[in-house]
Amino acid sequence: MFKEYFQYKGINFPHIIYSEQVLQLVENSFQVRDDDVFNVTYQKSGTVWMLEILSLILNNGDPNWCQTVPNWDRAPWYETVMGYRKALTNKSPRLISSHLPMQLFAKSFFKSKAKIIYTVRNPKDVLVSLYHFASMFRPYKDPGTLDRFLEEFLKGDVPFGSWFDHVKGWMDLKDEENFFFITYEELQEDLRGSIVRISQFLGKDLDDAAINSVVANASFEAMKSNKMSNFSRAPRFLMDHKKSAFLRKVLRLVYNFSRSASWPVDRSNLVN
Repeated sequence: MFKEYFQYKGINFPHIIYSEQVLQLVENSFQVRDDDVFNVTYQKSGTVWMLEILSLILNNGDPNWCQTVPNWDRAPWYETVMGYRKALTNKSPRLISSHLPMQLFAKSFFKSKAKIIYTVRNPKDVLVSLYHFASMFRPYKDPGTLDRFLEEFLKGDVPFGSWFDHVKGWMDLKDEENFFFITYEELQEDLRGSIVRISQFLGKDLDDAAINSVVANASFEAMKSNKMSNFSRAPRFLMDHKKSAFLRKVLRLVYNFSRSASWPVDRSNLVN
């Protein structure tokens, strides 16, 4: 029951937390509000990190919301069964997370003024992070060997489909004024500068003290110790923390290819 995926319009989804009915509702019935802010990523691309950053920015650097409300309630994944219900009841302005490819996203978004922050991560690191995640996230199939998992990842035979198709689809919106993209690597290299740019996109004029608070409270150390952000309170039937922690330091694992090859450090390469 847990380990077999179902397909919705050719994309894999795990049972229990996703259903075809909710995916249909998200795509066709969910009413996006003009002041909604969407945190969109392919899985394991910095979703939770960006969720924390956005939570702090929207609250002018005040960490109280992040420290008292679980991140899955602050910015629910609206394509999940529980997240859909939470997104419907949250007050405006809503912060909403999603891993959906563009073709399955709420149709009402494309007629709205709502904003999307789209984070892209080196697919080599996505592969490694997803491999570890699949071993501890119970609804996912056992990833098996890294060789086998690499083949499935390259074919898009994993939840949410192909990384390549996901990024290509969303980057078609790169010239829209309500779409902002950033790479995970930019966040790592210049977190403060990235926060300033995101704040400007959201129309939030934060002073230096507020920006400093966002930087401090969105650090790996702060998030790892925050029970509202580290998923330590996630139900045991979903996550096996004995196999792997949810928040892990990035390990620079080289797997049958050079890290210097093909990943576009230059932002212009990413959007062409």
